[in-house]
Amino acid sequence: MEDPTINELKELWKKFKESPSNDIKDRLIVYYSPLVKYVASRVSASLPPNIEMADLNSYGMFGLIDAIDKFDIKRDIKFETYAMSRIKGAIVDELRSLDWVPRSVRQMGRELEKVYQELQTKNKKAPSDQEIADELDLSLDKLYDLYNKLSSSSMIALEEMKIYDGPSDDKLAVIDMLEDQSVDDPLEIFELKEMESVLGDSIQQLPERERIIVTLYYYEGLTLREIGEILGLTESRVSQLRTKAIVGLKSALKSSKLT
Repeated sequence: MEDPTINELKELWKKFKESPSNDIKDRLIVYYSPLVKYVASRVSASLPPNIEMADLNSYGMFGLIDAIDKFDIKRDIKFETYAMSRIKGAIVDELRSLDWVPRSVRQMGRELEKVYQELQTKNKKAPSDQEIADELDLSLDKLYDLYNKLSSSSMIALEEMKIYDGPSDDKLAVIDMLEDQSVDDPLEIFELKEMESVLGDSIQQLPERERIIVTLYYYEGLTLREIGEILGLTESRVSQLRTKAIVGLKSALKSSKLT
């Protein structure tokens, strides 16, 4: 089956929304399926090796199907942008349900964040690995091992940062604030701008290598391996530094009372 042209694709969407059929839906799934592989490969870069790519693709396919069903062709937004968010969400939701991060690792992660924030407040700068290790009474090797373990639990760390208290103590994720809404909420716009300001300032205050890694990974879309080649570091070390940077950014957001 050949890929449809742009005009044919538009016509497929129109027909599917007017009168949904499995045949048209299958064609859309096949056409957009490479998005699943792309998102899954990005997510897998932050996961331990025992998580199979085939499983991630399977979880992501459910997100793609959901995106096709719910996409509004009348909205001024590309389907690819909408779908990648849905695909990633489906993968993350499934991984969360598996609870593959040990409770002890999560507890150590919270302690690491607490120590990072205390040292940063005390010294007015991002703490070094040695300072963090000393405060946690760990060797550097043990600290690096903790970074590696936390890397698997912080794969969507920036997306999980929460802002805006709503009813029943609910909070919105940053990624939700970035979605194209049909009606602009002044409060959400204000919260988003403040969040962007805090994040921007916090990224600038990170040590140079951590700042470069965050920029290349989250803004330029490079993989950990590609960043390692640029900086002359191993993929594992890049992962460790990215995890430390995330801890620093979360600390900054907590200090600003936005989280």
